[in-house]
Formats: sequence, C-alpha cells, structure tokens
Amino acid sequence: MKIIGVVGMPASGKGEFSRIAKEMNIPIVVLGDIIRNAVKDAGLKITDKNMGEMSKCLRRGLGMDALAQLSIPIIEEQKGNIVIVDGIRGDAEVDTLSGHFHDFHLVAVHSSFETRLKRLSERKRSDDLPDADSLKMRDDREIGWGLLNAFSMADLKIDNEGTMEEFEMKVKDTLYKLRMEK
Repeated sequence: MKIIGVVGMPASGKGEFSRIAKEMNIPIVVLGDIIRNAVKDAGLKITDKNMGEMSKCLRRGLGMDALAQLSIPIIEEQKGNIVIVDGIRGDAEVDTLSGHFHDFHLVAVHSSFETRLKRLSERKRSDDLPDADSLKMRDDREIGWGLLNAFSMADLKIDNEGTMEEFEMKVKDTLYKLRMEK
C-alpha cells in the first residue's frame, strides 16, 4: 500500500488536496478527525481551543507521534493500493508513518499567511480562527509540534497561491505521478 502524507500550515489547502484525491476514488484518513472525535467523546465543542488542548493532551500521553500511532489501524483498514493521510503536523508523525509503511511519500502544501487568513475568513468551519493574531498563535502551536521540520522532509511541494483550478491541476498531476511511481 502506498501512503501519501499531506503536510501544511492551517488553511494551506490540505483539505482541498484530500477532496480532490477523494474525487479520484483515493481513500482519505484525516488526522484532525482523530482529534475531533476525541473532543466529541470528551463532551466538548469543536473549537480551535478545544482541538488544540486535545492535541496537546494526546501528545503528552502518547508522544509527539500520537496521531500517527492512532491512525495506523485506520490506514490499514482502507481498501485500495494508495491512501492519503491528511493533516500531518510534525516530524515525529512522519518518522512513525514512514517507519511503519514502506511506501510512504510526503507532500507539502504551501500558502502564504495572507492567503491562509483570507481562506479562513471565507470557509467558516467551527474550529477556524477569527483574526490574524489567532492564526499566528495556531501557527506557533503547530510549529511547536514539528510542522516546519515535517514540511522540510517533504518529497514534493505544491504551491497553492493561485486559483482552485490551478491547484486542482497540480494535485492531480502530483497524484498521477505518485500513483505511477513504483
């Protein structure tokens, strides 16, 4: 099974990458869903604060690769020869997934702070951030988990500053190349 991990800052386009892959009938495992489920199981609302606190709690209890550890059985349940793992946040997660899955590739999605802030103001998800200061705090939190280290480990990087159509073409091209790679 080929595993394609996706890393990027909040609102860089990881979810859109996964949406495009799903449209290509590629199974998706979203690490953020593990956190969302843990927040719901704790009886809390899905907010950025609660998601961040639950992420910290999971990492304190299981290590910096907690989400990777928790995702492995979910990934292994997927049907098909390729699976997307959306939302890698740190180098420890990359190390765990690449150590467990022989055919692991990491794709980094990059967007500027300004572009990401604009997207957050438009998408209106319950765990989105209201302003630039909040996004900066979230960026700092995720950088503290090793996000920039993971970003630097990527096999491929996709710039997501243009239109959705341009990004979609880049994602499809990347997925096609990775699918064909032996």
